[in-house]
Amino acid sequence: MTKTYLITQLEQIENAKRENRMRVTNLVLKNKELFPFLIEIVFELKGKTAIKAAWILELVCAENIELLAPHLHFFVENIKKLKHDSAVRPASKICMFLAQKQASKIDIIIKNYLTKAQIDTIIETSFDWLIGKHKVATKAYAMTSLYLLGKNTDWVHHELKLIILQNMVTESAAYKARGKMTLALINKK
Repeated sequence: MTKTYLITQLEQIENAKRENRMRVTNLVLKNKELFPFLIEIVFELKGKTAIKAAWILELVCAENIELLAPHLHFFVENIKKLKHDSAVRPASKICMFLAQKQASKIDIIIKNYLTKAQIDTIIETSFDWLIGKHKVATKAYAMTSLYLLGKNTDWVHHELKLIILQNMVTESAAYKARGKMTLALINKK
């Protein structure tokens, strides 16, 4: 199967209904040779096809994050390039998955691939998402990533706490709820 075939499959996704996204997600999970093409499409193409690819990448990573391991460098180096919120949100969720695996006591596959420089890039990008003009889901995933990665990087929790407290005044109820939960976790340690 080729990149062109995958692009065609992505273009045939009519809307964001889960069943439509799962059709292509299952295709990639069954044909792992399509995975590198999927990541390329997220960052190379513009418009709806790239956004659809980001949706699928998130779902594939939710099922099997280890597929991303050999491609971490490419993924992490390119996440800052994403501008459309419909692509940023899945990327922020994938970063959260990576942070969860990094914080896990048992999972070692991602830990073996994820470098200190890549963790630093995820931290920096997550802070950018948190202070930028993004929807609350993106910010919520960024908070979780920063909390988890901040367990091993001293300054992160301090900065995260300051930003959450500053933004809670003007943000939505959903942001405030996630912010309170994150602050409670930080203060618990």
